[in-house]
Amino acid sequence: MSYLVVVAHPDDEVLGAGATMYKLAKQGDEVNVCIMCGQVAARAFRPEDNELQNNMNACMKMLGVKRVIVGDFPNIKMNTSPHLELVQFIEEAIVETGATTIITHHPSDLNNDHVQTSIACQVAARLFQRRADVAPLKELLFMEVLSSTEWALNSSISAFRPNTYIEVGKESIDIKIKALGCYRGVMRPYPHPRSEEAIIGLAAYRGAISGCNYAESFESIIRREE
Repeated sequence: MSYLVVVAHPDDEVLGAGATMYKLAKQGDEVNVCIMCGQVAARAFRPEDNELQNNMNACMKMLGVKRVIVGDFPNIKMNTSPHLELVQFIEEAIVETGATTIITHHPSDLNNDHVQTSIACQVAARLFQRRADVAPLKELLFMEVLSSTEWALNSSISAFRPNTYIEVGKESIDIKIKALGCYRGVMRPYPHPRSEEAIIGLAAYRGAISGCNYAESFESIIRREE
């Protein structure tokens, strides 16, 4: 299996699916990451370019990621980028990595870059209908990103409703927290959602309601069985 995690910003991939990525890579699956806004120019307390790149490399190595594809779409301004360009960038990543499963943001996230990424990803998921050389995806999953997904306050839009739970165990959660620590300024003290306590608590809760030993949860939108 080849998994492609498509996110708006560096650190989103770890917040939403870090433990799952580590588990998949450890069991021999291929895990790749596509980051739309690699420079995160609008981020407060942003490190210098070389430090950010080093942080990203250290994080990906820790999680067992094979390849990282980084775009230069504008941070917190992805809604100003042509939709077609967003879609085509993701489509290229799908082709280059041979992705069979995509994990991305939920479209009701508060962060607009997350929304734009999710919508473009949904369109890119049907690439196989336009290109005979691209196989249909086996699955498209939405993930939850702490400090963003839970802030989906617009009740007219369906909120994140997990229906897929991946048991990751405490070791994978510990690695997830260490990987997040590679990004300077991302982790915060409790009770912030991006605190160690909150991350462990969410994994414990998602595991408890699904009968798993710690879990990350996803919303499966497309699933194809052969």
